[in-house]
Amino acid sequence: MNILLVEDSDKLRRSLRIGLVALGFAVDEAGDGADALAMALSDDYDIIILDLMLPSVDGLSILKSLRKHKKQSKVLILSAKDQLSDRIDGLFTGADDYMTKPFSFDELHARIIALTRRGELLRTSNTITIDDFVVDLQAKVLSFSGKAIDLTPTEYKITECLFINKEKVVSAEKMGEYIVGKYDAINKNSLEAHISSIRKKLKKFSAVFPVKNKRGFGYVATNA
Repeated sequence: MNILLVEDSDKLRRSLRIGLVALGFAVDEAGDGADALAMALSDDYDIIILDLMLPSVDGLSILKSLRKHKKQSKVLILSAKDQLSDRIDGLFTGADDYMTKPFSFDELHARIIALTRRGELLRTSNTITIDDFVVDLQAKVLSFSGKAIDLTPTEYKITECLFINKEKVVSAEKMGEYIVGKYDAINKNSLEAHISSIRKKLKKFSAVFPVKNKRGFGYVATNA
């Protein structure tokens, strides 16, 4: 499940991202309303967790624009605005759920799971396929022609990140954030070493990792 987390508090956004990634979700994040709107319009997120009071563009304006553009992402508003009128405005504007701060992370998780039961999510499969390769997002396994590949956790996260962004160039910085979080770091040489290790493991199966290096830009997973 692909989540866009929109929250202007760096501390809260970091905490939520760590918790959601630990639960197995793929998480993109934004702290600015304009950035969040651009991301939400350019990609198909299963769920958007949306704060209302944001710099540049407020949350309700983001929500209105998403619904105007027929975006079907489930939107869960997470806001300090706790008046009944605020909740009504959010739901009438097109939100699927509304939670007020402070909140329990366990309840947020439960609300996300509940949203997954309300109709079909954008990503209907737990697998992503490129040629004869399959990434199982639930089992956290890469397989080739039905044979599971023995990857380390970091090698799997790299593969998952690239497959989720299939046909899109992913920068080393973006990949590093996906693997260890925005506030930690993994250098480019380390990424290259992990990708080289994946390629070597696949050679045993006479397989070629479907990932190309776009020099100066990053990596892209693509069909042959």
